[in-house]
Amino acid sequence: MRQVSLHQLIVTLIVLGFASQVRADIYSFTDPDGVTHFTNMKPSRGGSWKKVLESPAPSGSKASARRGSCPRCDKVSSNDNSPERFHRYDQFIFEASALYKIPVPLIRAVISAESDYDPKVVSSMDCKGLMQVHPDVYIDMGTQGDVFDPRTNIMTGTRLLRWLANRVDGDLVLTIAGYHAGLGSLAKYGYTVPPYAYTRQYLKMVLDRYYKYKAEEQRAR
Repeated sequence: MRQVSLHQLIVTLIVLGFASQVRADIYSFTDPDGVTHFTNMKPSRGGSWKKVLESPAPSGSKASARRGSCPRCDKVSSNDNSPERFHRYDQFIFEASALYKIPVPLIRAVISAESDYDPKVVSSMDCKGLMQVHPDVYIDMGTQGDVFDPRTNIMTGTRLLRWLANRVDGDLVLTIAGYHAGLGSLAKYGYTVPPYAYTRQYLKMVLDRYYKYKAEEQRAR
């Protein structure tokens, strides 16, 4: 099986309100050149597409459920609403991308989904900062210094993305799912996306933002 790096993924995903959808399947196929393609639109023809993620059908209002006891709510929520925050950490994002060979749009997408670009966020699981780094992760990644420091946090989170990508042959979907659920969960289910509702929602959200940032990057060239 030919190994595919994150930079080799030529993506055909067409996003139409992807983040707000409750149900959205993801399909992929690998062309004769070894390039992997992804889409959330059911292919009508062409290519040997296969479904790599099937989302569960809606089962009531998730928004109303979140307004209940909210055991997964952040301990410290995002409070930075300034438009400048979206480019405040560009220097560190570019540095991490160059060092770990992870696309800038993917780093941006993870930061956006994890903290909305607020470095002070702390999750219910004690994940901290821009990329919501868990204490076990910054120990495993050899992080030194303050995990709330934007550069330290971005470098640690991006190093984890690189570590995960290396272990799933550069598979974009599995790299993102592994960032949320952990490599052990991927292995448990035969290196497929785990059937966890939160992980599937997270995957859709990050993919949506990744392709948005990727399109913006291409327009800016």
